[in-house]
Amino acid sequence: MTVFRVSSSRIAASRVTAPRIAAARVALAGGIALSSVVLLSGTAFAHVSVQPEGEAAKGGYATVNIKVPNERDNASTVKVEVNFPLDHPLTSVMPQPVPGWKAEVTRSKLSKPLELHGKTINEAVSKVTWTADGSKIGPGQFQQFPLSLGRLPEDTDQLVLKAIQTYDNKEVVRWIEEQKEGAEEPQNPAPVLKLSAASADHHGAAATPTGGASAAPSASADEKAGHEDKTASHKETAADSSDTTARILGVLGILVGVAGVAFGVLASRRRAL
Repeated sequence: MTVFRVSSSRIAASRVTAPRIAAARVALAGGIALSSVVLLSGTAFAHVSVQPEGEAAKGGYATVNIKVPNERDNASTVKVEVNFPLDHPLTSVMPQPVPGWKAEVTRSKLSKPLELHGKTINEAVSKVTWTADGSKIGPGQFQQFPLSLGRLPEDTDQLVLKAIQTYDNKEVVRWIEEQKEGAEEPQNPAPVLKLSAASADHHGAAATPTGGASAAPSASADEKAGHEDKTASHKETAADSSDTTARILGVLGILVGVAGVAFGVLASRRRAL
């Protein structure tokens, strides 16, 4: 009869190796979960969006920022196109100059003329296009494109501004999918400007000339709005930087926690031996 003998050293080695394998599996699972969280959170914050400065009240004027993040790590954004709905037309869309970018406003004829301040309006702004002119939106960066809009429609609660983002490698991303009520967010959602209820102040600013108010913002008002836009832009940039720092610290904390769990498992196994 053949007798197989297993040395005590091999048994001890197997007892030591088993907890190491278990700890490695724990660390691997934690790493996979962490990677999923980081990737999903990055995607969630990478959409082209529209953000008003203050209120965007029905029937009034508003200043908004088109925020364009760069989603790619191997290409830069060189062109941004934002389309405006003609079923809720805007007669005034004025882009604020952005260094390194050229803005072009496109107007289109309306299928149904619009009555505004006693005048018949046959066309409205349908598109604004920014093209890189000495600047780009590089990997890990974003750019804001301020716009002055008016008058905002009174017969809808929101404006869907479909956007098209072009990279220098010829890739085109179309942010044109509309959110369906009760459904999950689409992969490439269109920017949506939410409109608040009309107020007396907004109607006053948009009154007809016979009412004593200008039909459009004055030059001095535009200059003041420009200064406010720049100040708000700086504040938002600082907020984004703070948010990014918080995310990085959060990820580091999770990594340290995963490493601590792995080392704890190893230590407890060794003490048990």
